[in-house]
Amino acid sequence: MTAQKKSALGLMVLAILLVSVNLRPAISSIGPLLDTIRADLDLSSSQVSLLTSVPVFCMGLFAPLAVVFNRKLGLKASVAILVAAIGLFTLLRGILPTYPVLLISAFFIGMSIAIISPLLSAMIKRNFPTRTASLIGVYSFGMGLGATMAAGLTGVFYSIAGWPIALASWGSLAIAGVILWLRVKEPAAEVQEVPVQGVAVVSPVRNKRAWYMLAFFGLQSSLFFSTITWLAPIAIDKGLSILLAGAVLTVVSIVGILGNITLPFLLAKWPSRHLWILVSISSGTIGVLLLMFASTSVIWLAAVFLGVTLGGLFPLALMMPLDENSSADDVNSWTAMIQSGGYIISATTPFAIGILYDRFQNHLFTLSLLLVFLSLLFVFAFLLNNKTSDKLN
Repeated sequence: MTAQKKSALGLMVLAILLVSVNLRPAISSIGPLLDTIRADLDLSSSQVSLLTSVPVFCMGLFAPLAVVFNRKLGLKASVAILVAAIGLFTLLRGILPTYPVLLISAFFIGMSIAIISPLLSAMIKRNFPTRTASLIGVYSFGMGLGATMAAGLTGVFYSIAGWPIALASWGSLAIAGVILWLRVKEPAAEVQEVPVQGVAVVSPVRNKRAWYMLAFFGLQSSLFFSTITWLAPIAIDKGLSILLAGAVLTVVSIVGILGNITLPFLLAKWPSRHLWILVSISSGTIGVLLLMFASTSVIWLAAVFLGVTLGGLFPLALMMPLDENSSADDVNSWTAMIQSGGYIISATTPFAIGILYDRFQNHLFTLSLLLVFLSLLFVFAFLLNNKTSDKLN
């Protein structure tokens, strides 16, 4: 590999990192301020939970547009435009801090994230086909870093300047992301794909494993967005302040980041994806049970266990379509379908929890729902580990 190609790939890795950092703060920053926004705008729990549910629903609804954007605008221009959109709509929250504006910004932020995600997966498959686990680690690390900063610093920004500025401040990350992304020049891939005349992209729609992956992605995403939306209110309900509740979310995110970093090394030594899926699910089960039955002081330990789960399941879910397919176009197609359906599934969960809390004023129902997600994840983990029958009849 020439020095010029190494430099181009290195810049691409850094650009992927900075773009991925922008994919979570606009959503993760809502959790620590959920009760504050609800009280200030006189909203119900179900109404304020839409600020998380709407972008996640859009992340599912618009993921198939990644194929269209890639075809019409190209990967580089598409990602640059969409990261800029995330930044602009996040900044808008500080200029017009009303509930309709928060919902509109949530819609367009979710749509932008939806289209970016499959494009990044396709880029990784095309340019780093022999190092997909490491690059998915970078991708996941970036999202975890963005979520961690949002969870840990949003409460601090709120104490200094109020919740509108605290939310809008995360739009500044898009500036660095767009600037670096525009400098990327795609080098020749590590392994060139040889185009075959007359061979179409493999459709995942009639493949059972694609649907299992969709369900798995939806369940782990439900677990993630329900946790980042409602863990802080659960902590506040147990007597913690806004800053300490934000710190609990920070612990989850930091442990998740450590999981993103270490997972490629663990896979290199023990390559079984199934093993690490089971470890991740088991850790989350322990964390939720601690929140249900242990004392308030144990919430920090529960946060560690939940961080292991969220840090492990997401990159493992992202790897599934990359492991299943050999071409970037197939990866784009599978990822778009899996993330589309998965995010639509997970979009309903923060809203459903808000309705349950409005009705019962008890987070025992929230935690019980998280246990249901973890149980179903076990089921689909075993279905995916069985490769005997793939195609639907």
